[in-house]
Amino acid sequence: MSAQYGMLASSSFTNYSNSFLTEKVVEPNQKTYNWYHQKFRRVPTIDECYTDDAVCYMEANEQFKRDKSVDSEILSILRQRFEDCVLYEAPDEKVKCKHLFDQYNDATESWFTKYGDLGAYTNVKSAFMKQKHRMIWERRHGPVGSGMKEPL
Repeated sequence: MSAQYGMLASSSFTNYSNSFLTEKVVEPNQKTYNWYHQKFRRVPTIDECYTDDAVCYMEANEQFKRDKSVDSEILSILRQRFEDCVLYEAPDEKVKCKHLFDQYNDATESWFTKYGDLGAYTNVKSAFMKQKHRMIWERRHGPVGSGMKEPL
């Protein structure tokens, strides 16, 4: 009988200590996230990497691919919201869905500015060069699409 009582006492003590540790130590120190996907730390961008640092280049390239897939998914969600609004607001979709249409067009323009004309199998270096060339063009001629300045 005493052995049985000893097992019960040690079992209840173990349960109490485990629940005490879980409630008082583990749970208060856990990070809670309001989303369900994994949050990756930001790695250095390609302009922060040394020219001979292959690991930094690879990390920047993987970050670029993640950013591109996230931006593409955001575009997909915005497009789907607009299409749902058009179906739901059938005769008045031009007025009632205009804010979604404008939001989608702004996001599409931003996506194309960053990733457009790079091709399917691109890397962070070509995207960085595209950004550099666009910045040089804008310094010399003004915003892209406004035409070239007249020579002095």
